[in-house]
Amino acid sequence: MEPIDQTTREEQLHFEETIETARREIDYFQTAIEEIEQEMLIAKEDTSDNYKSSDADMSNPDNFDAFLEFAQNMTHVDKLVSNHAEYHDRIKAMQAIIRAPYFARIDFEYEEGDVEKIYIGRRALSDRKTKDPLIFDWRAPISSVFYRFMSGPAFYDAPYGRIEGELLLKRQFEIKDGKLEFFFDADREISDGILRQLLSRNTSPKMKAIVETIQSEQDTVIRDMENDLLMVQGVAGSGKTSIALHRAAYLMYQGLSSRLTADSILILSPNTTFEDYIAEVLPELGEDNVKTAIFRDLLTKVIRDYYVEPYHEYLEHVMAGKKAGKTMKRGMELKTSEHYLELLNFFLEEIPQRYISYQDIDYNDKCVMTADEMKDWLCRRPYVPLGTRLKQLHNHLTELAFGVDPAPGLNEEIMRFSARLDEILKLDIVKLYREFLLAEEYMEELQAEFEDIHVYDRIVKRTMICLDNNRIPYEDAFAIAYLTLKIFEGGRNRGIKQVVIDEAQDYYPIQFEILSLCFPNARFTVLGDVNQTLAKQENLSFYQSVQAHLHKEKASLITLNKSFRCTSEILQYSLQFLDKTPDLTSFNRPGDLPLFTAASSDTELVQHLQAEIGICVSREYHSICLLTKSAESAGALYDLLSAQAGDLPIAPKLVSSKMDTDLTGLLIMPVYLSKGLEFDAVSVCDVDAAHYHTEDDRKLLYVSCTRALHRLALFCVGEKSPLVK
Repeated sequence: MEPIDQTTREEQLHFEETIETARREIDYFQTAIEEIEQEMLIAKEDTSDNYKSSDADMSNPDNFDAFLEFAQNMTHVDKLVSNHAEYHDRIKAMQAIIRAPYFARIDFEYEEGDVEKIYIGRRALSDRKTKDPLIFDWRAPISSVFYRFMSGPAFYDAPYGRIEGELLLKRQFEIKDGKLEFFFDADREISDGILRQLLSRNTSPKMKAIVETIQSEQDTVIRDMENDLLMVQGVAGSGKTSIALHRAAYLMYQGLSSRLTADSILILSPNTTFEDYIAEVLPELGEDNVKTAIFRDLLTKVIRDYYVEPYHEYLEHVMAGKKAGKTMKRGMELKTSEHYLELLNFFLEEIPQRYISYQDIDYNDKCVMTADEMKDWLCRRPYVPLGTRLKQLHNHLTELAFGVDPAPGLNEEIMRFSARLDEILKLDIVKLYREFLLAEEYMEELQAEFEDIHVYDRIVKRTMICLDNNRIPYEDAFAIAYLTLKIFEGGRNRGIKQVVIDEAQDYYPIQFEILSLCFPNARFTVLGDVNQTLAKQENLSFYQSVQAHLHKEKASLITLNKSFRCTSEILQYSLQFLDKTPDLTSFNRPGDLPLFTAASSDTELVQHLQAEIGICVSREYHSICLLTKSAESAGALYDLLSAQAGDLPIAPKLVSSKMDTDLTGLLIMPVYLSKGLEFDAVSVCDVDAAHYHTEDDRKLLYVSCTRALHRLALFCVGEKSPLVK
């Protein structure tokens, strides 16, 4: 065994060589940028001269040669601009490498006996002259050995097949601000110790990349390229969101060979607060411009000319527990049910038979096609989307009236004839949806699902009032979007090849149908936890439904049972809110026992919260979150605490869905906005019998408690919730 100081010298030497190579790369690209800028100035002058010499009339045939030269110059300029941007990005990447070039090294012995030293970092680096790799990207096939194996037999899957060998060395490095601080040879015990140290730190206002601590089972999910649908059921704190983002980065890396670009990937987040929270992860990993959205963004692109109510407005009504919220929740259950979807499909089949006002079409006192003939024509080929058939009928009628090659002088008459056809054949989807809700046969079927018919009447009445005001309730937007996509053939995003869905357990079957229609060429990664649903109940059969409604045959479900976020005490306390204790293991990180405190009044509650906040501040926690069931309750609590701001060690911030908020300091927010987030300390502030008593409320308490990394406290005014042991 080599002396430790010799090993240290060798690692320090390699570190310095790597940094020096990155600096040379910066010099190389800086010189290239300067040369490009000179070329761009020359090209600008040439373009200006050509433009003047042609008298600014590029349409003149006599100036064709000048036009060609002008076009060639513009093409050259476009390439220069592209290279200029690329080289700037390369300089940024090299600067990042100088700060922290790599985090691990493995020595891999191939079956032939050759041994290769592999240094692994967030970005790759090779020597420009020798082409020798100094750093391998963490997404490279051989890097998977670091994540999946300890010393001994190992393998990795390369594009040309499986490579087997032996892992001789697994070493991890701590590098900060361009300085190699220490390294160690990792066995499992040491790796867990480092991970425990990282998890014990305070949280940051933005989610960070975790390439250094990816676990074997997480790596399996990140690198899966076999399935058209990859589903992940992960317990709270198992790293689902990190996996989703690192998987997007991995897919981008694989896209170098499969033509997958940033525009080909879409990440769906639960809300805009969460979108902002994860915004820096992919840039940290060197991948910018990946599209992120919330589901409502998709709805608003499909449904035009109407305001689609946001999901958080629906949740706020439901969480508040008032009569209107109960009606909306029952409406959501109805309108997202399998039965409702089945009736929508029957309705789609009947639209050309019953819901189009056909008329005899004539031209020059001659009948081109009777109303009955139009209906018969349109009802043929039901397998063709109705919107396509309508266009084809429009063209067919025009040809019957004016011939295949009409005379140019008939253009105005053709336009008038076409406008008349549009009036007859154009479909108003919202109007059709009204007719669906009011059609007697559908109404009878839907009413049969309600013991109290007045509840159904209130549901329909709310929809009609909203539609009259150009608003579409969130629970109706799915059906209207589905009808639109089915009639007009969806598929508007054929360029999207990968869709990653986080917090998927809150989706309904019809939403997956919409996604299938929107992205017909995409593979899907679906990450969720059936124990963290909002305003509904789910079990593991949820994933069978996902597969059925995304229409993917090649699918896999992976379960992640290990929780890394909470201390052992917080996690064990949180499990009381689940009907059935999941098969779960906790990463053993000890901490304080959760506390429950009952107050007799709002004044006493504020006093208890002041004391709790003081403890958290004294421990230098960066994020202290006070959770309530609804935004209304969060606002009331904010007002209470603001009135006593002088007695608080830190000013409170009210987080809403309409604002970007730095997630540090003392935060107050409704629990539904905390989905996917984590905080150093959490206080759940309204755990009384009035707020928390239903089965849905159990899931809310589980979500609330599992947001805490280090400290958890629960409070109530008056009678404690019966859900708390």
